[in-house]
Amino acid sequence: MSTPDADGLLAEQLLRLTRRLHRIQRRQLEPIGITPAQSRLLRIVAHCDRPPRMADLAERLEVVPRAVTTLVDGLESSGRVRRVPDPTNRRVTRIELTDKGRTALRALRSARRAAVEDVLAPLTPEQREVLGGLLATLVDGPGPHC
Repeated sequence: MSTPDADGLLAEQLLRLTRRLHRIQRRQLEPIGITPAQSRLLRIVAHCDRPPRMADLAERLEVVPRAVTTLVDGLESSGRVRRVPDPTNRRVTRIELTDKGRTALRALRSARRAAVEDVLAPLTPEQREVLGGLLATLVDGPGPHC
């Protein structure tokens, strides 16, 4: 059974780990020219069965639609995504990856692997498996899908 002090320490450790991961990720993304938020948006678009609507992206990113517009504007100006009309509703705009966006995703995956390896280096394969299971229990759950 955990005590309030132990829970507080665990929360602090999780926050410190999160900050460390963010610092490493920012360093890894800098040469690619993408922000962490843009990286998340690209990954979401890539995992959707069809190009998502802006509203879908806002929901998945848990941000206001205006924030998605800003992210898409930046990625569109760099040629990584493009806005396309919805074939069934001309008032709806969908976002799709370009070839340059797919290339960026490959670079992002490589950068993420390097960042994770840096953080997980002290753990044995068995410890990594246990950690993965624990994290899945904490973070997985029902969520909106594209």
